[in-house]
Amino acid sequence: MLTHGLTLPIQYLKGVGPRKASLLRKLGIETVKDALYYLPYQYEDRRNKKNIFEIKPGEFVTAEGKIVQINEIKTKTKLSIIEIVISDGTGFLKAKWFNQIFLKKLFKEKQKIKLFGKTQVDYWGKYIEILNPEYELVDQISNHQNQNILPIYRLTEGLSQRQMHSIIQSALELAIPFIDEYLPESILKKLNFPYLKEAIKYVHFPPNDMDIKLLNEKISLFHRRIIFDELFFLQLGILLMKQNRFYEKGLSFNPEGKLLKKFFENLPFELTSAQKKVIKEILDDMKKTMPMNRLLQGDVGSGKTVVAVAAMLAAIEAGYQAALMAPTEILAEQHYLNISSLLKGLPVNVLILTSSYNKYSHLIWSGAVDLVVGTHALIQEDIRFKNLGVVVIDEQHRFGVVQRGALRKKGLNPDTLVMTATPIPRTMALTVYGDLDYSILDELPKGRKPVLTEVIKPENKKLVYKMIDDEIKSGGQVYIVYPLIEESETIDLKSATHGYEALKKLFPEYGVGLIHGKMSSKEREEIMKKFRNGIIHILVATTVIEVGVDVSNATLMIIIHAERFGLAQLHQLRGRVGRGKRPSKCILLPYKLTEEAELRLRAIVNYSDGFKIAEEDMKIRGPGEVFGVRQSGMPDLKVADLLRDQFCLEIARKEAEILLAEDKNLRLYPEIRALLEEFWRGKIDVFRTV
Repeated sequence: MLTHGLTLPIQYLKGVGPRKASLLRKLGIETVKDALYYLPYQYEDRRNKKNIFEIKPGEFVTAEGKIVQINEIKTKTKLSIIEIVISDGTGFLKAKWFNQIFLKKLFKEKQKIKLFGKTQVDYWGKYIEILNPEYELVDQISNHQNQNILPIYRLTEGLSQRQMHSIIQSALELAIPFIDEYLPESILKKLNFPYLKEAIKYVHFPPNDMDIKLLNEKISLFHRRIIFDELFFLQLGILLMKQNRFYEKGLSFNPEGKLLKKFFENLPFELTSAQKKVIKEILDDMKKTMPMNRLLQGDVGSGKTVVAVAAMLAAIEAGYQAALMAPTEILAEQHYLNISSLLKGLPVNVLILTSSYNKYSHLIWSGAVDLVVGTHALIQEDIRFKNLGVVVIDEQHRFGVVQRGALRKKGLNPDTLVMTATPIPRTMALTVYGDLDYSILDELPKGRKPVLTEVIKPENKKLVYKMIDDEIKSGGQVYIVYPLIEESETIDLKSATHGYEALKKLFPEYGVGLIHGKMSSKEREEIMKKFRNGIIHILVATTVIEVGVDVSNATLMIIIHAERFGLAQLHQLRGRVGRGKRPSKCILLPYKLTEEAELRLRAIVNYSDGFKIAEEDMKIRGPGEVFGVRQSGMPDLKVADLLRDQFCLEIARKEAEILLAEDKNLRLYPEIRALLEEFWRGKIDVFRTV
């Protein structure tokens, strides 16, 4: 259990004080417990002690000797360099520190010193030297410094490794007596885990015989124990949210199926086997009295909309209303047009509700409308439904848990279907969407061809212009996409507008259109209608066309400033072409390539599979950034890495399931219950029905 030792503000820890406390706060360390869980990012192996004459340039070494010379050098730019030369009787080694003038008073000739760092040859080629090495004065070495393996922490300006070691040592001395074991002995034995006290102590200052590779790869038993604990609390919370649904009374839908039968007969294409399987899973869920909470995941173009419509029709035929919420107006408009087209000839009244289309909201609460497609306007207080039965949320990663809950509150525990085209590796699905059941559309409709993707440098623009001309002459249409990260970014908007003007001059014989988020919905609808009907051959667009837009004759996409787009965004944009039977291309035009941007472009060129792209994105940016863990309502992870620790996450999930099966409210485990509440505090009350 937590006690005052762990919750003590860091300022009052021995050797800290107000100044250091303000620096530690920048690292997220506010309490003694925060300090204990601020783990080293790597470890220095100081067992590689050598005589100075054996040391070669480029080695990471430990050297010990007496100081034989101390110099202060002032450069022309007023930089101060403190330089010492040490000797162990076999040779001389030079060390330099920049702008650390206090060292001149600290170091004394004939003083014994240890140096740790990477060696190089000095400017004159005479000495081997180490720049800014870690150091220890041998007569001042404390217990934690008398280590062969030393932790290295991420720091902020004003804090040194030496100071950090001292702070962590003080935190351990104070807190260790207050750290109680809370995991059942059965779990510890099964997983061969050390006790928590031992894990926390040795993860900071490992035993001198430890394998440095295990430590640096974060797979020592001490790391595994601490990582497991964090993932265990994460999974316990998610499973409790899921468990709470079993106690909710929802709606049971048992329609005759005539409406669905007619819908399937009217479709101009055959459903894939994946669509049939997922529709069955959803309809089976909807028959239960427990509210459905299901995630529908499908790559770009896998046919999620048809599956969502089938779910909504089941509720409508049973006498209820259905709602679909999309993150942007253009996507809501696209869904409205697609769904209206799919339902042509069926007795279903469809309405669109956005900030631009809000004149007929009274038809929703009167019950005159069966299916409402809208944006977040659907969750405004004045919007009421007569009897909302099923809620579909598209591109869930754009919405938080709060928005998802707000739409569900418009009905009496309606069934919820969450759709995403962002491919999610199983690890992330267990985390970000762990409270939902899980369906995957892993099959593309017949006839869909992969989109050829390549990078072309801006100096080869003439080649791109020829490609545009050839594509249109052969009967295709073209998207040209400009970056627009925020709709308020007028500079980006101008670049799309300038591009539009330039293309009209370059291709006077073709219809050129422009679409962006600053236009009214009526203007956007008119432009998209002209593009669909082939009146516009080249559509200059911002990222408003990222998701949902479906024009099967569009066969070429040019993405300007491709380096400014995220990997998932590039994959979504590319999904706008290749939707018909003609072969399609996606051309990326980067202007300023950073190392990360180069990795993104390489991934999008090499892979077409959304899952592989998602994994690459996680490697480049980290899972928290990719899937918006913060806005999803999940706690921040301090030590676990969802990509690196996938195996541990699966084990944590399994152990959490076993514990909850034994004790669904954790009454038998008060310490775990208290720590779980603390872990989720400020996010979600896991012990209250959600």
